[in-house]
Amino acid sequence: MNPEKFQEQILNNAVQMDASVNFQLNGNMLIVPCPWESDKEVTNGERVRYRGGIEVDADGRTRVKRYRDGSKGPLHETLYETAHGAVKITRPIYRKKDDGYGHRAGERRMDQEFVYVTFKFPKKYGLALTKALYQEEADEIMSYFKTRKEETIWK
Repeated sequence: MNPEKFQEQILNNAVQMDASVNFQLNGNMLIVPCPWESDKEVTNGERVRYRGGIEVDADGRTRVKRYRDGSKGPLHETLYETAHGAVKITRPIYRKKDDGYGHRAGERRMDQEFVYVTFKFPKKYGLALTKALYQEEADEIMSYFKTRKEETIWK
């Protein structure tokens, strides 16, 4: 089997170049071919984009940019933890502008805020022990909810 039949050909051909690599503080990399490699053509005269944030110009100038994961900060805030469980809430979301339907700018979007209760028990505990621990920790979490009743906005 010829593996080239199954791979999309993005560049003209395999070209080896001398280049300088600059690693930037924000996690990006800039790869620039050396000046004596200017006669080599890597693409068909236009920029080619790869998956993963890689850009290759016609002269071989390559930019590798990292994914923007975690740029919005943590999505959940932990309110309460037990030995095997956790209560998390999504961060408050506020309206940026008036929407014309009676909702004002700066108002909280209660329809997009959620409370999550998660439990993680190891499989080695067995069913009986897991059920007993679940009952104890569920009671503990429910008592936490009862103490927060006045402070938390519930639907």
